[in-house]
Amino acid sequence: MTTPRSIDEVLADSRDGVDRVEPAQLHSLLEGDGAHVIDVRSAITRDVEGHIPGAVVVERLVLEWRLDPASPHRMEGGPGHADLVVVVCNEGYHSSLAARELRRLGFGRATDLAGGFRAWKAGGFPVEDRPTRYVD
Repeated sequence: MTTPRSIDEVLADSRDGVDRVEPAQLHSLLEGDGAHVIDVRSAITRDVEGHIPGAVVVERLVLEWRLDPASPHRMEGGPGHADLVVVVCNEGYHSSLAARELRRLGFGRATDLAGGFRAWKAGGFPVEDRPTRYVD
């Protein structure tokens, strides 16, 4: 039988031992270190708030299928298991859970953006009206 847990406990477990990426770190990663930045925010949020340049939008519903190297539905140019994958959501909660699932698939360097897109924007980092790439 499974013991009930709160979402705060599940979230804390998903972040345990994980080096989350701060907005300033993400900016430098995008400028040359080859991180795969995956935006899982909903369309209604992305359309209003904008996009991180270089991020790839992947709907959360299909995230694992689009990134898994063994999946016949994998996106072209997706990350390998050894690559750094940074998941982005609105405020850094949903992305922590998504990154946990990617680590369970073997993406050992999957993490997320602390504070999410809103921390990125509040930090004065660039925002674009359209996504760099959209994978459905």
